[in-house]
Amino acid sequence: MQTDEFYMRRCLQLAVNGRLRAKPNPMVGAVIVAPDGRIIGEGYHAKCGEAHAEVNAFASVKPADEALLPQCTMYVSLEPCAHWGKTPPCANLIVSKGMKRVVCGCIDPFAKVKGRGVQILRNAGIEVTVGVLEKECLELNKAFITVNTLKRPYIILKWAQTANGCMGLLQQGRPQPISISTPTTRRLMHKLRAEVDAILVGAGTWKADHPQLNVRAWYGPDPERILISAHATQAPEGFWLAHSTNEVVSHLNEEGKQSLLVEGGAHTLQSFIAAELWDEIRVETAINRTAEGIAAPQVPHNAHITRLETYDNNIITYYERNK
Repeated sequence: MQTDEFYMRRCLQLAVNGRLRAKPNPMVGAVIVAPDGRIIGEGYHAKCGEAHAEVNAFASVKPADEALLPQCTMYVSLEPCAHWGKTPPCANLIVSKGMKRVVCGCIDPFAKVKGRGVQILRNAGIEVTVGVLEKECLELNKAFITVNTLKRPYIILKWAQTANGCMGLLQQGRPQPISISTPTTRRLMHKLRAEVDAILVGAGTWKADHPQLNVRAWYGPDPERILISAHATQAPEGFWLAHSTNEVVSHLNEEGKQSLLVEGGAHTLQSFIAAELWDEIRVETAINRTAEGIAAPQVPHNAHITRLETYDNNIITYYERNK
């Protein structure tokens, strides 16, 4: 099992190379290991519509090593596909290569696969092991997993607050933005924006700050911009207007978007918490305090801390929903 975990970690390393361009497909890495422990082939799914990880792994095998394939083990972070999509089924390709053994990190929850790939391999007499580093493999594709199991996008709530829990200032009863993030944490925020499919703010945040909500301090595509407001009749240029959290979810499902970042403000964030529409929460807390301000949302009771990171004295706390 320790050997299996070693090669599966290499699959995970390879898979993340497809983070920006594999969507909406999952990130997948594959490794082919000879009987002597040598990796003779490896690959990952680089771009939606192009070759899958298994195909690229076989293509990387040198001609001198091809005769070894019937004695080899293939490691793949996600169950090989079993259906015709933009590319042929990878499970059938593995069978045609006469592989001896296949190790899968986790089962693919996509309805057209969901155990069928493993069954094709076993029906062909290939030894199959499932569940090696399963937690890590599921975590890698949490948005893809969420869409296929909960039928909604993976939702991240994110806000920055002062040490005494304020998100913004109040001046003569009107909300005003406050500078909390540092140059480093702003870059991390833009990195996150590049990784999600859509980003959302409420009408209060738009009126107070007119945020651009694009990717400027990182490399990657801009997410779709959404404004949620119960009263607005027209969205700002470049934004899609929603009137409720359910409308947001329906819109993203229709467009095939797998992830949403909610950046605020407090009322908007709380509406997603109240509707139980969240999977992850990221809270950046500064060391400074403010006398009067807009209170940040309360982290829900069914959340637990997964890690803490410190940048320029600001602490980012990561929460996930209790299973």
